[in-house]
Amino acid sequence: MIHSSQLLRRAFIADAVFSGVSAVAMVLDAGALASWLNLPEALLRETGLFLIAYTALVGWLGTRTDVPRPLVMLVIVGNAAWTLASIALLFSGAVSPNLLGAIVVVAQAIATGVFAELQYVGMRRSEGVVAA
Repeated sequence: MIHSSQLLRRAFIADAVFSGVSAVAMVLDAGALASWLNLPEALLRETGLFLIAYTALVGWLGTRTDVPRPLVMLVIVGNAAWTLASIALLFSGAVSPNLLGAIVVVAQAIATGVFAELQYVGMRRSEGVVAA
């Protein structure tokens, strides 16, 4: 366990808010989003469902003073991987988003990368191991 810094807690809460809003939009209106962005409806809906669980996790981490370091690292590495996978998706040819869809994918990739960086810095600022 580590004693989380204020930056780490705030980065988790900001990530939870961003992910939560995205999850609600994707789950409740995947059909409309799919037509606006020219992205597969199933991809948007399933991503939204994943983000519900993810939002709960990072929201919970953001409310804790002491957090498990392996879980913090999992979130940071996951965010970094999500960023890279989002960009790779655009280059893979597996989807053919329109301009707005590409902008949305790139913007969320950038936001996720920023969260990964803030969480990493916040983890580095956190106090060392505390007794469990």
